[in-house]
Amino acid sequence: MFASIKALWVNKDIRNRILFTLFAFLVYRLGSAITVPDVDTTSLVAGVGESSFLSMINLLGGGGLEQFSIFALGVSPYITASIIIQMLSMDVIPSLTELAKGGAIGRKKLDKYTRYLGVVFAFVQSFSLIYGFSKAYPTLFINGANLSNMMYTATIFTAGTMFLVWIGDQISTKGIGNGISMVIMAGIVGRLPNQFSSAWNTLVGADATVKNGMMLFVAYIICYLLIIVFVTLINTGERKIPIQYTSSSIALSKQSKSNYLPLKINSASVIPVIFASSIMMAPLQIAGFFASNDTVSAMNKWLGMRTWYSLSIYVFLILFFTFFYTKMQVNPEKIAENLGKSGSYIPSVRPGTETKDYIDRVLSRITVFGAIALAIIAVIPHLMPLIWPDLPSSMALGGTGLIIVVGVAIETVRQVQGLITQKAYKSYYDQY
Repeated sequence: MFASIKALWVNKDIRNRILFTLFAFLVYRLGSAITVPDVDTTSLVAGVGESSFLSMINLLGGGGLEQFSIFALGVSPYITASIIIQMLSMDVIPSLTELAKGGAIGRKKLDKYTRYLGVVFAFVQSFSLIYGFSKAYPTLFINGANLSNMMYTATIFTAGTMFLVWIGDQISTKGIGNGISMVIMAGIVGRLPNQFSSAWNTLVGADATVKNGMMLFVAYIICYLLIIVFVTLINTGERKIPIQYTSSSIALSKQSKSNYLPLKINSASVIPVIFASSIMMAPLQIAGFFASNDTVSAMNKWLGMRTWYSLSIYVFLILFFTFFYTKMQVNPEKIAENLGKSGSYIPSVRPGTETKDYIDRVLSRITVFGAIALAIIAVIPHLMPLIWPDLPSSMALGGTGLIIVVGVAIETVRQVQGLITQKAYKSYYDQY
């Protein structure tokens, strides 16, 4: 471990990449603290915490929404656009499908379309949120909520989102890890000190009214760490299907190594949770812009994620989207085709259709476990208030944030290890 840490700073290229990434994080956090001009966020902070949908946007934006900062939306519009483009390129729109199969040039064009769609989504989402906030919080705009002010603020939000996308691109090119994912992780991790500080003040601080507050705070930290361990196990868990080669020369050259096809338990990552939350909370957000009535109350009961009914629907949606997105990400037919082309096969399974059916069957089985685990992690923050009604919202455990942070951290560590190994081999060959 210490040798790896030393290698990070001894190698100039890796050190520069880390420093550049940290500098990009600094720019992001500074921008998240810059509030849009002529806005009073006093009443907005509490309102964002009461809405699960707004809390999701606030989470992906690193807390920028409650501050009405220039990075209020984070990169969530771009993520939505990329998911939609990816879904449409799965044999839905033929032209996009051809681009997806067109190599680097096709992917470059798809990325361009994703950015254009991200700009549209960012402006529409910005304007709708600003309009809704202006109705719910009349004192939000100091000079009044007129059309020009709302258009001006929506333009700032849109520019902030695309600037973060650009920062993400720079991190991917000059820094460490996937840029967009690193930006999201930076926002979530940046809010952790405030979360633990709120937990301390609630349980142990001078104004605490809870008995045995110190024991509860220690238990809170232990539970948090256990959830991180659980999320790590889910993100790293794999089902390894053994593979053999038809060529004896290939088999002999690789007999010292374990040859297998890895299938991840959670191939869908956090995408199902985002989809399920959006479907649950978007109708409530739209309804919240209008006067309260019996219909809105009924929607809150079934979609507000504050009752057992709504949580059951939430879990069902997560399970459904986990299977749906996994099938999009992992194509058993394509895997079976690639195995045949490479001259490899699964022992006791015939190539072709039987291989495809076998992979599909194994993938479905492990996805059941992954979907259930993902639903448990995502539902914990909403389940705890039902079990402990007096629990402050700042002490919620688990949820989307931990899934994102752990997943990005694991991938980043793997990339850093790859860079260290690459530099070590290069230095070795340079000596000879």
